[in-house]
Amino acid sequence: MERFKSRARRLRESQTSAEAKLWQALRNRQLARWKLRRQHPVDRYVVDFATLDGKLIIEVDGVTHSSSAEIERDKARTEVLEACGFRVLRVSNTDVYENLEGVLELIETSLRFE
Repeated sequence: MERFKSRARRLRESQTSAEAKLWQALRNRQLARWKLRRQHPVDRYVVDFATLDGKLIIEVDGVTHSSSAEIERDKARTEVLEACGFRVLRVSNTDVYENLEGVLELIETSLRFE
């Protein structure tokens, strides 16, 4: 578990610009009442964002997630995370940059049905 915690710390320090932009909108319970964590270990993965009480994981995917190998890897990752009791919401970097309000609305809507 310590290995995952140290990896999460490293990822927090080197987050992508899309993750940083989304984090600024999510941190400090800015999205309704939800407490979100960034680069949080879940099972054998470190997820981009998670709310433990809402049981939702938000993954921000860049262009590298469009190859068939990455799509399969993401599918397997999602299955493991869902087996841990979470719902997984994937958003693209482009959506974060060009439609942040829409992304926030999608997250909030997903949390309403927790």
